[in-house]
Amino acid sequence: MLSFKQLYKQLEDYAEDKEHPYHKSSKVVLDKVNQFPELRTGIEDFSQLEKYKEAINLITEPLFPSPLQSNEIKAVMIPFRYISFRPTTRFTKILENAGKGFQLSIQGFDEDIVYFMSCWFILGKYYQVPFNLGSPLYTDIPDTTTGILRHYRIMFNADFTEIIKTDKAPELTQDDIDELLRHGEDLELWKSKFPPESYIFKGFSIMNLYDATSDVTISKIRALFLRNDDKVFNEFQDNLRTLFGINDLKVGYSAYNTKTNQVLNTFLNKESNSLFLSPSDKGDYRSIFCNGVTCMIMEENKTMAIPDVQLYGKNSNNNDFYKKMKAKGIESIILAPIQLDRCHLQLLELASSRKNALNAINASKLKSILPFVKIAAKRFLEERENLLERIIQENYTSIHPSVKWRFNQAATNFNKQKSEGVEMPVLEEIVFNKIYPLYGQSDIKGSSVARNEAIKADLELQLNLVIDTFKKVMQIKPMPIYKKMVFRVNNFLINVKEGLKAGDEVRILEFLKKEIYPVFNHLETLGPAFQQAVQEYMAHIDPELNVVYKKRKDYENSVTILNEKLSAVLDQRQEEAQEMFPHYFQRYNTDGVEYNMYIGASLLENQKFDLMYLHNLRLWQLETMWDIEQRAHELFEELPFPLQVASLVLIHSTSLAIKFKMDEKQFDVDGAYNARYEIIKKRIDKSYIKNTDERLTQPGKIAIVYSQDSDAHEYLKYIEYLQAKKKYGEVEMLELEDLQGVSGLKAIRLKVLYKNKRGQKKMKNLNGKKAELADAKI
Repeated sequence: MLSFKQLYKQLEDYAEDKEHPYHKSSKVVLDKVNQFPELRTGIEDFSQLEKYKEAINLITEPLFPSPLQSNEIKAVMIPFRYISFRPTTRFTKILENAGKGFQLSIQGFDEDIVYFMSCWFILGKYYQVPFNLGSPLYTDIPDTTTGILRHYRIMFNADFTEIIKTDKAPELTQDDIDELLRHGEDLELWKSKFPPESYIFKGFSIMNLYDATSDVTISKIRALFLRNDDKVFNEFQDNLRTLFGINDLKVGYSAYNTKTNQVLNTFLNKESNSLFLSPSDKGDYRSIFCNGVTCMIMEENKTMAIPDVQLYGKNSNNNDFYKKMKAKGIESIILAPIQLDRCHLQLLELASSRKNALNAINASKLKSILPFVKIAAKRFLEERENLLERIIQENYTSIHPSVKWRFNQAATNFNKQKSEGVEMPVLEEIVFNKIYPLYGQSDIKGSSVARNEAIKADLELQLNLVIDTFKKVMQIKPMPIYKKMVFRVNNFLINVKEGLKAGDEVRILEFLKKEIYPVFNHLETLGPAFQQAVQEYMAHIDPELNVVYKKRKDYENSVTILNEKLSAVLDQRQEEAQEMFPHYFQRYNTDGVEYNMYIGASLLENQKFDLMYLHNLRLWQLETMWDIEQRAHELFEELPFPLQVASLVLIHSTSLAIKFKMDEKQFDVDGAYNARYEIIKKRIDKSYIKNTDERLTQPGKIAIVYSQDSDAHEYLKYIEYLQAKKKYGEVEMLELEDLQGVSGLKAIRLKVLYKNKRGQKKMKNLNGKKAELADAKI
């Protein structure tokens, strides 16, 4: 109920006291408002408020003094209703600027919250339970004149509201109150203790607003920089527009190295988003900024405002910085430096197309947000450094994530020695004992032959091009010397076709460099026809290597593609294997892929090891080798130069130890006995089947090398399972010729069953060609 009972009582007290300064005025007011007794007893029909407007304004005049009308933002509110009236002049203006159709609402303030608040007031009055509203109340009101959304904090004064308990209100016990306090969000429970229509709120409240735009915006910016997504920068710009009250405000950033005085085009993995610099701006930033800007920002790290860019241009003799700002339509700007470390400085740029919109006065608003920007920028810098460290560890060092815990442990112990004042602290040796090795490789078959064929084809083409060039020249102007040149080049060509020998490539290139190219250089001076003949030759020559580089390029690109694709398969499958059980993994790229794996209890920080995980990894290895073979098979027709792989797995049944070699920065087997394993690894792919001249490793087959029959029995079970999955076909049980220092090795060789026939015709042609080459060599 809307009631002004308390104000009536106050006016009556003033009217009875003849000595009170408001004695006469109170009597005048009472004479007028007493015409509406319902304003004292209470109104429930709020549709008739307009009828009482003059009387309400008169009786509430002491609460809304005229001198404060243009300063205070407040209005009268009916208790717990969204109905407000009697707003101050300033509040009225704010609502007018909000635009037509605007409805005032309080953030997070719904009917349920209103009900809870009513109950809290009742608990406070009738049961002396202290309470507060918790989070502050806010409302957002747009300002259509500036395009800025302003934030206001709301406070209610309920001193003029009384709470009347009706017969419907149940009496609460202490147990009831305790239950309510335990279930603060159970609306049905609260309604059972405070039923609707059981209490009357009679009187009025005063709603006070104050402009909290700056505080709310700063809080939003603080929360904004806890995130790390693509929307952060745009939201930051919107928040700064609100903070400064400038709708056309633009925000940018640029980065600099203050140690080398360089402009950085990229920083923290992001392109520079400067308001005045362009991507082509590189080099010394002192050539862009004047001495004053350089000194204040780069050296003293002070925020600088240029409210009038045109005046700055006049005073700086239209320097480069002024020209850049003018070209972007900037008329006022603020530059706020953020020094991240000894050499990295990030410059926050705020600009407006209006003169004096940004100045030294409103630049002070940045003081409250720059610490958050700096913290965020430093965090991004640390994240980037961590990312780079992770990339380096994954790609350039041998510290695999599975064993990083042990390195951290050793580093912690080393640091502890230093902190305890040990004169010569010692780094611990990193050794893992009793672990089981697994080794595999998928090597490009006949890579040396393929590389020589590519070189031979390029040399043949280049020599033929030289001959063709001289033939064109002789058609223009025949000379015996040209025939002599052709004769010599043709001799080299015959030798190349018969087969390359050691040093042939170097001799041919040296001949071209010393005897052919000087003649070509002279021919280019003899006229357009000669020049064209030489240029047609040069069009086939690689400008950097100065040779024909076609087949070799195809070969090298094919090797790169094959390595990348096979490595991708292995890396993806390796991620799955690590999820099954952690183990050490190390991959190498040669002409193909090669890898080591180690698994065992000593590699684990907390988990328990069981031999089941070793058997699982061995089965995983055979499945992965099939995946690699399948990918190589699919790539065969796609490669510029056709290449095939031959795969091999080495079984080592006994455990061994590995040690991190500090000088080599990688793990290696530890101990003389275990060194035999490394010797076998290095020589096994060159092995032959016993009493034959057939190499063990062959395209389309996977060789599994072992020395113990028990290992063969174990692997034959895996093979039987994979044969049922149509991955492998026929099995060969082989004995191998002795290697230097190694004897008694055996092998299981499996035929790979590919999913499709792709590339088989091309493979047959390639194999036929290799057979012809072999016959020619014999």
